[in-house]
Amino acid sequence: MVSRPTRWHGRVEGAQANCAVPGCREPGEFKAPLQPANFDGPGSWRFLCLAHVREHNSRYNFFDGMTSEEITEAQSPLHGWERPSRAFASNGADPPPAWSDFADPLDAISGRFRHIRDRQPSRFGKAERRALSVLGLGEDADRHALRSNYSNLVRRYHPDKNGGDRTHEVRLREVIEAYQLLRKDAAFA
Repeated sequence: MVSRPTRWHGRVEGAQANCAVPGCREPGEFKAPLQPANFDGPGSWRFLCLAHVREHNSRYNFFDGMTSEEITEAQSPLHGWERPSRAFASNGADPPPAWSDFADPLDAISGRFRHIRDRQPSRFGKAERRALSVLGLGEDADRHALRSNYSNLVRRYHPDKNGGDRTHEVRLREVIEAYQLLRKDAAFA
């Protein structure tokens, strides 16, 4: 269910206290900062009714107390970019190589992926690797493991073993096709 947006932006629904202005009996439904220029931390707030928050907002001036140079700097599109930022985390990634170890920057970039390049190529093609995963085998499997896993999976998915239930027929067909592909492969000769 989609909730309807409230008519007044910033309204705190279900406010229990009255307006913070002395003598006002209206519910305090809107947050107003006590010190508008204080942006360090969560700040301190008071709750005002609609009339008093409008009055508070009409008196608010962000540039109050600033010199003309500070106002010009605050209005610049680059204002705030001079602040330091945190370094990116390298969680889950290898740390980058030391740039001083390389004469060419492209060598440094390829150095980060050297472990992938140096990996031994697979003795199986894409179809064979998929067939191995269907049979639950790794690339180090031998002919005996191939035959054993095939037999176990055929017994598990065959309708005669499942009381005539044919819901596993698709999986059984995948197992048979995977075995037919792998038994002819040179790696299992």
